[in-house]
Amino acid sequence: MTGADARRAIDEGESTGTEAVPVGVPAARRAVWSRDFALFFTARAIARLGDTMLPVALAAGLLQHGYGAGAVGLAMASTAAAFAGLVVFGGVIADRFGTRRLMIGADLVRLGTQSVAAALFFTGHVVLWQICAIGFANGVAGAVFQPGVASTVPRLASDVQGANGAIRVAESAAQLAGPAVAGVLVGFASPGGVFAAHATTYAVSALCLLLLRLPPLPGGARVPNRGPRAFRADLIEGWREFRARSWLWGVIAVWCVYMIAVWGPTVPLVATEVVQQHGARAYGLVNSALGAGTVAGGLLALRLRPRHMLRAGAVALFAFFVFPAAVGLGLDVPAMATGAAVAGAGTSFWGVMWATSVQTQVPADVLNRIHAYDVAGSLAMMPVGQALAGPAAGLLGAGQVLRISAVVSVAVAAALLALPAVRGLVRADLRLRAPGPH
Repeated sequence: MTGADARRAIDEGESTGTEAVPVGVPAARRAVWSRDFALFFTARAIARLGDTMLPVALAAGLLQHGYGAGAVGLAMASTAAAFAGLVVFGGVIADRFGTRRLMIGADLVRLGTQSVAAALFFTGHVVLWQICAIGFANGVAGAVFQPGVASTVPRLASDVQGANGAIRVAESAAQLAGPAVAGVLVGFASPGGVFAAHATTYAVSALCLLLLRLPPLPGGARVPNRGPRAFRADLIEGWREFRARSWLWGVIAVWCVYMIAVWGPTVPLVATEVVQQHGARAYGLVNSALGAGTVAGGLLALRLRPRHMLRAGAVALFAFFVFPAAVGLGLDVPAMATGAAVAGAGTSFWGVMWATSVQTQVPADVLNRIHAYDVAGSLAMMPVGQALAGPAAGLLGAGQVLRISAVVSVAVAAALLALPAVRGLVRADLRLRAPGPH
């Protein structure tokens, strides 16, 4: 390590990597659990808890102040649009300035914005454009924060799959608890109290990341100090690395279809159908079953170690079809809840297999940028699917659209298995190191 690298590592809160350790495995990295991974785990779980409280706070707060469902959707869309549009640039910024520093900064920005939102709701001076502006700022901060998540996990744990499984379980549990906690806070305090609690979760996350010490990049690789190198050149390099891996862009291409025809319409149409046919309490039960399934899928991913991770994940993804099919066929609430649980387990297992594959198959010095392209490509088509859900349901009926989504979900899993690069990808810790992309 050069003197400049050492100074950058210290500034980033990293180990200098001078310990006598096995090649490619810094001493600070344990199989999964260590002080530093526990800090990162806590940061992710607490932040996720806060994020799942936000929709309840927005809906309750804006409705109380005379706004309708369209305003709630606009406020949520302002965050999603900023995140999806800027996350690619966040990958380049993370490589230039260091992931830990940027993640702390992003958390502090969101601490400030959510504190302002809490003040607006506490005082009753709620103006929609201000809420949307706060949401947009949160989306920008999220776009800066997210790329660093992928590269941080393999720097803290040598068992990347186990680490991803643990984080998935914690985030799924937080997703179960968040809406319930938000509902209690709205009932006993006000929507402003939920925003204040959300701001506090970002403060806790920032503190955990501040205490975190990152070991050197795996394998001794370090992100170079690019200095005045053109921002556009970094974007192009990231895109070139992304395109060089057929398994990577192949999955994203298939996933665009999944978002348009499966996940995009399933979320709003399931909510509409279940609430209209069985009431809000039944929808809460179905949602809880979905969350419980995602916890189970994360636990399963902690135990199973398939040689072909994406192949196993694609097989698990077949399970999703039972959820839209159960709702689309008008089955009873226990059947829909069972379908939701099975679907949650399958998608959660796929998510761990996918995240681990990206984090272990991609070189550390381009991982932030490739993860940014991954996130942008994965999310880009979801709003399209959501926007088309209403017109499609009006033309064909919501039940028919959900049944079509179930069929397409099976086709998506089959398409993933049909791609040789996806089906044949061997997990990184089993294959021989070979030059060139995989």
